[in-house]
Amino acid sequence: MHGDGLRCALFKWVAILTGSKNALKGVGFFLGGLLLAWLGFATSLWSMAAALVLVLCTCVIALPTEIGKAKEKVLFSRVFSMKREINVLAAARFFLFGARDVWFVVGLPLFLYDQLEWNFTQVGGFLALWVIGYGFVQASAPTLLQRRGRPPGGGTAVLWTFVLAAVPTLIAVGLTGGGLSRRLVIIVGLALFAVIFAINSAVHSYLIVEYSDKDKISINVGFYYMANAGGRLVGTVLSGLLYQFGALPGCLWASVIFTLSAAVISLALPRAFQPLMPAGVQRS
Repeated sequence: MHGDGLRCALFKWVAILTGSKNALKGVGFFLGGLLLAWLGFATSLWSMAAALVLVLCTCVIALPTEIGKAKEKVLFSRVFSMKREINVLAAARFFLFGARDVWFVVGLPLFLYDQLEWNFTQVGGFLALWVIGYGFVQASAPTLLQRRGRPPGGGTAVLWTFVLAAVPTLIAVGLTGGGLSRRLVIIVGLALFAVIFAINSAVHSYLIVEYSDKDKISINVGFYYMANAGGRLVGTVLSGLLYQFGALPGCLWASVIFTLSAAVISLALPRAFQPLMPAGVQRS
């Protein structure tokens, strides 16, 4: 297997690993809803803190002491990538995940609880199913794209990010138009958002590995996920703030702006792939 075949196999395994990881997050949403309904907010936090302490103790006892230690000290300046395509991808990732969390993390649960009058278990269960479904779609992204044996590139990221921008737009219009059931708009809109966002995320996760030199993959992936976390942080803070002033439609319009920003930034990604290099040979 050579060239595009290797890249397609890499895309498949990256999608499976990241998709299965995200599917497991859905279990956390479901348990969170149960804990809120059963124990209340404060006791739920103490329960999660106790579980984390248990996990920490298990790791200290069971894991080898050398695991996770770098062979050489990495300077902080080396965390930031010197490759243009990785910096562009990280910037696009910042806005992509900000676009999700700016309405999904705070605004959506509050809307479901306050406007649709769902209880904690219903909200947690619904979000759990959404995240699990999102993870399965992400794992299936290579099959869904079916690009005739060719891996995704920068153009794929641009296309699907622009497509994604249409979803929060339609949801916002549907919620404010008054002619459609809000419950139907949310459920259908979330299903569409899950599919398209999962494809976007899978393509991004593959591209960060594709763009990285073999000896810098861990550093570049760390930088990329730092941008991911930054986008989620900004999105979460704005989600709570915007919901107070513009309710869920206000959060959705912010999501549109974030998504379009990610799409425009993605236009700077390279379209064509270079041939795979033998081990030890750097890309120019």
